[in-house]
Amino acid sequence: MKIAELNLITEHSMAVEQITSKSSADEISVEMSERRTGMSFQRTRMSADRTLMSVIRTSLSLISFGFTIAQFFSHLQQTNILKAGEHAPRNFGLALVILGIGILLVGIVYHVNFMRELRAERTRLMAAGLVHGESSYPLSFTLMIAMALLILGFLAFASMVWKIGPFY
Repeated sequence: MKIAELNLITEHSMAVEQITSKSSADEISVEMSERRTGMSFQRTRMSADRTLMSVIRTSLSLISFGFTIAQFFSHLQQTNILKAGEHAPRNFGLALVILGIGILLVGIVYHVNFMRELRAERTRLMAAGLVHGESSYPLSFTLMIAMALLILGFLAFASMVWKIGPFY
């Protein structure tokens, strides 16, 4: 955010007088409209987090299912229940893990871009005095969890391909 925008926002916040029940109907209407708009930004932010949670659930399912298939059939091969030359289950499991990682990467990129655009729009409306900006936009815990799952996905991939890492 630019310093000029911050100054404009600060000036607007200082210039706004306290709206009470004794204020005019027009002032009350404008105040309520600004608050509703501000709350709609918060609802949109939370909706974006819920969308990212859906992406996390889908990718977690794919990664864990793919890893489980690969480990199960690897165990069957080690116990000589299954022929050692069969790579189809491992390749299928690996494909599911790669798909899960890909979905998660796309979801994270989409979420970050959407949040950046939402914050920019909110800043523009705050600078124009059309929305209150008292509430903050905290760092998304959902995004942090998605990043942690992405790291786990890469570790699972490394374990399956190169037989290294904590999951081998």
